[in-house]
Amino acid sequence: MSELLDKAKKIKKASEILKKMNAAEKNKTIMEIAKEIKKNKDYILKENQKDVLLAEKKGLKKSLVDRLVLNEKRIQGMINACNTVINLKDPVGEIFDSFLRDDGLRISKVRVPLGVIGIIYESRPNVTLEATILSLKSGNTVLLRGGSDAINSNKAIVKTIKSGLKKSNIPESVIEIIEDTNRDIVNEMLKLNDYIDLIIPRGGKGLIDFVVKNATVPVLETGVGICHIFVDESADIKKSIDIIDNAKTQRPGTCNTVETVLIHKNIAEKILPGLKNRLEEKNVEIRGCEETLKIINVKKATEEDWKTEYLDLILSIKIVNEIDEAINHIKTYSTGHSESILTENYFNAMKFINEIDSAAVYINASTRFTDGGEFGLGAEMGISTQKMHARGPVGLKELTTYKYLIFGNYNVRE
Repeated sequence: MSELLDKAKKIKKASEILKKMNAAEKNKTIMEIAKEIKKNKDYILKENQKDVLLAEKKGLKKSLVDRLVLNEKRIQGMINACNTVINLKDPVGEIFDSFLRDDGLRISKVRVPLGVIGIIYESRPNVTLEATILSLKSGNTVLLRGGSDAINSNKAIVKTIKSGLKKSNIPESVIEIIEDTNRDIVNEMLKLNDYIDLIIPRGGKGLIDFVVKNATVPVLETGVGICHIFVDESADIKKSIDIIDNAKTQRPGTCNTVETVLIHKNIAEKILPGLKNRLEEKNVEIRGCEETLKIINVKKATEEDWKTEYLDLILSIKIVNEIDEAINHIKTYSTGHSESILTENYFNAMKFINEIDSAAVYINASTRFTDGGEFGLGAEMGISTQKMHARGPVGLKELTTYKYLIFGNYNVRE
C-alpha cells in the first residue's frame, strides 16, 4: 500500500473519532500542541535552517526564501495562533438558523465538520501548524502535502504536533503528512474522493491551476493575489506613500502584497517623485506606464506587468484619468483578492467599494491586512478568491458545512 493511501485511510478513520470530541477536549489538545512547539523550538529552527540553506544554494530570490524562514518571532506567532484559536468559539454544533412551522415541525440548520481536508501547499512551514489547529478546532482531520522546499521544516512541525496529540484523547492520525515529495503524489491525492472531502491548494498560480483542473475532490480555491491600490486625487500624499510602502515592502512574497498602483492624473506629479524615492530606498523596481515615465525615470511597464503577481520587490504604476478608469482596470486584471482606495472623498470611497468585487476591499488601508490573524480568526487555511462557500481568509466557520435537523411530533406530510 502506498504512503498516500495508507495515511488517507488512517485519517478517514480518525475523522469519525474527532467528530465526537467536544470543545474542551479539542482546546486541551491545541494547548498541548502549543506547549510542544515552545519546547521543541530549537529543533524546529534547526530543521528549518536546512531548507533555507538549500533554497539559498539554489538561488531562490530573497522574497521567496523569506516565505520559508522560521525564526523566534514566527515561532512565537505560531504559539500565539494556538492560543487565539483556543479562545475562539467552537463552530461545531452551532444552530444558526431555525424556524417553527404551523404544524409544529421545527427545522434548524446546525454546523458540522467537513470531514477530511487535504491541503497542498508551497513553502511557508507555519501553514502546517495553522492548518492543523484550525482543522482540529472545527472537527476536521487534515492530510498535508507540503512542498519539497520545506520538507524538513514540515516534518519537524508534524512530529512536534504529534507529541502534543499523544498527551490528549485525540488520536495522532487526525493529522498526517505525505513525506514523499514526488509530484505524482499530488495528482493521486486530487482523486481520493473516497477519503478526502475537500482539497485546499495554497501556493502560486501554477499549483492552484493544476489542482483546479485535475481534482475530482471538491476544491476550495485560494489566492493568487494581483492586488491594487488606487490613489484618488483627494488622497493625503504622505499617508498614501506610507501605505504603498507598507503594502509593497513589508513582506513582498505574500499574496496580499500590492502589485499595481493606480494614480489619478491630478495627483500624479505631486506623489510620484516622493513615492519613487521611498520605494527605491528599499530596492523596489518600479515599472510605469507612458504617462508615469513623463514624470519619473523608471522602467517601462508592459501589458504583461498588469497580469503579474510578482511576489518580489517590483511594483507597476499606471496613471488613470478618473476613478472609473481605475475601477475598470481592476475589474480587468484583478484576481479577486484585495484592493484598496486612498481618498478623502466619501462618494468616491463608496463608489469604489460598491463596484469592486474582490474578497477584501479597503478604504485608506494597506492590502497587507488580508490575513486570518489580522481578521481575528487566529490563523487561516488560505485566502479564498472564489465566491462559493467561503471568501477571504478561511477560518473555523469556513471549515464547516451544515445539516438540517428536523424535530417533529410524528408529523406526516399531507
